[in-house]
Amino acid sequence: MSHWQPLLISVSEAEKLRGQREEDSLLGAALRGQIISLERFMAQPQRIPGHGEAGGPEHTQHKQNYLYINLAGRLFLVTGEMRYRDFALALLTGYADIFPSLGSATSKDSNAPGRLFHQTLNENMFWLYAVEGYHCLIPSLSQEQCTHIADNLFRVMADDALNRHSKDFDIVHNHGIWSVAAAAISGYVLGDLSLVEKALYGVKGDSESGGFFAQLSQLFSPDGYYIEGPYYHRFALRPLLLLSEVIERRQPELQIYQFRDQIIRKTCEALMQTAFPDGTWPALNDSSKTINIRDDGAVIAASVCYHRYLHNPQWIAVAQQQQTVWVSPAALELSAALQSAPAQNVDWGSVELRDGPEGAQGGLGILRSANQDMALMWYGQHGSIPRLHSALNHGHFDGLHLSLFNRGREFLRDYGFGRWVNVEPKFGGRYIPENNSYCKQTVAHNTVVVDEQSQHGGQSLEAEKRWGERHFFVTDSPSGQAMSARLNGYYPGVLQQRTVLMLDLPEFGSPLIVDVFRLTSQQPHRYDYCLHHLGQFVRSDVELDVAKVLKPLGDSHGYQHLWDCARGTVAAGDSALFSWLDGDGYRTLVSAFPEGGELIVARTGASDPHFNLRHEPALILRTHGTHAIFASVFETHGYFDEATETSLNARGDVTSVSVVSHDDLQTEINILFTENRMLNVRINNRAAPTAENAFSAAWQSVLPLNIPEN
Repeated sequence: MSHWQPLLISVSEAEKLRGQREEDSLLGAALRGQIISLERFMAQPQRIPGHGEAGGPEHTQHKQNYLYINLAGRLFLVTGEMRYRDFALALLTGYADIFPSLGSATSKDSNAPGRLFHQTLNENMFWLYAVEGYHCLIPSLSQEQCTHIADNLFRVMADDALNRHSKDFDIVHNHGIWSVAAAAISGYVLGDLSLVEKALYGVKGDSESGGFFAQLSQLFSPDGYYIEGPYYHRFALRPLLLLSEVIERRQPELQIYQFRDQIIRKTCEALMQTAFPDGTWPALNDSSKTINIRDDGAVIAASVCYHRYLHNPQWIAVAQQQQTVWVSPAALELSAALQSAPAQNVDWGSVELRDGPEGAQGGLGILRSANQDMALMWYGQHGSIPRLHSALNHGHFDGLHLSLFNRGREFLRDYGFGRWVNVEPKFGGRYIPENNSYCKQTVAHNTVVVDEQSQHGGQSLEAEKRWGERHFFVTDSPSGQAMSARLNGYYPGVLQQRTVLMLDLPEFGSPLIVDVFRLTSQQPHRYDYCLHHLGQFVRSDVELDVAKVLKPLGDSHGYQHLWDCARGTVAAGDSALFSWLDGDGYRTLVSAFPEGGELIVARTGASDPHFNLRHEPALILRTHGTHAIFASVFETHGYFDEATETSLNARGDVTSVSVVSHDDLQTEINILFTENRMLNVRINNRAAPTAENAFSAAWQSVLPLNIPEN
């Protein structure tokens, strides 16, 4: 048809991609992989099912259908194979035949259902993928075929989005990015400029109450951090980048890649900067523990950013780790660069990312070492912002949460979300009740719980009023790297400050992590310093009284889901040592107890009648008082191999930690090592310390031990 214009792949670009089919390149491998995948799906009988539950077989079939409509359309452009065109056309025609007469799908979700899926989010994903696949077929279709598909499928979807589900179309939220991307791309395909305008600027046309530009302005900080955390960031990035590529091709005058000081580049980089060295993302807010940078959104990001933003070589390292590229014209340059590039690790370095649309609502700090170690501390705004939309409810009560990564593993962990994704017998794709009762609660995170209550009383409306405050972030001190942040008002009358040091000392194979958590109040409180790890207990210098009958630790705020497994008393002035085997190495925690307290060994899984929670270990260091300080050292050491019955350096070198003093001016601690060595650490608690005086870590001489003569 004469009016056809390229959307994402032009005729000449399709020829270039076709030339990659036999190339020994990541692009060639990705293209061949897509052809194999499509051929396998085409070998199965075509099926357009009716309604079904979230995560059920009908849901899965509809999802596969739209993905392969899209893939068949693209591969028809690239290869010229008419079989691919016929396959996509048959599915599109089948959906157009039935779509106008379909009622609402089966839904047990709080979100409004579509005609095919249990929620409009999935309907919009179908819309986006199917309309782009349809666009690739248009030059080969008759006017009658185009009219049937456009009028009975895509125009009905557009009408549903703008009228039937109007309250969800303009939401500033990851669902909203999918809806406006689907609408805008559909508008470009159908030649409906009114639909494009509504999708880009919102139904009101103000770029504030809704639309793509409102999403870019309100959901991302100036550093690119996404309000809901990395899990929803990578999900929102896919439609964001697909639409951006289409806008750049169809309306280059909008200069989409320069919008808001290149916010698209910054948000792609920010997502990658939060990843652990193994490519998985930390579980900030509701998050899967398995999503990594091989996700579709991240793969698209590498190709697009390398193509659109001056060939940053860091994206070559990212693509090497991903081991694939996005099959598109945007990947041609990246794939060519990969063929001659030496192997390299992804290294964004230590970085601090601000949170909030103006960058004024806290943030997160990430410290990295040259040996692929990482420490992440969270002090941004709560990820649930009801004033934007009730669906923006994925936040956790985890201010000053800490995650640690070493030797290829996250060893101080966040639990992540509680959700059965596409497991139909277990709530379909919905969040389980324990996501609210445990996963979101403060005790489920590596931070301090006051009086067994979650931060802000577990109320999102209260949480959105506050965020953390950066104290300092230092990466170039001779003593090492450090970050410090504060919370005020998360618990009434309690000021919290956490300082994390990553010390690359030549005496040790892995950096020492020094974690100093200080709390001040005018009233007495119970303080629980919570830590979550995996692995097998090895030893402790605290005598543990193991529970003969397991009972929950408490009755609310997540404590009801923790078994009280063992307890030990720590005298005032002593420190507690707890060591465990993790993979092929040992981890040892040594923590000071200036006022004394308890070491509690716990495990998730209590009060869980449907066995929804993973059964994982947890530690709680408990003390009481008005002021409190937890001064802890995490040491990774030794080697273990069961097959060869090898165990080396299982004991570690840190023997004790003591608090010399702590007040509003300074915290001073001493870390005692074997062979009578001592490291003195000082932290500046004054307002606005400089990089030069924020902290220090220095070896000090210790008086020799008095050994009596024979």
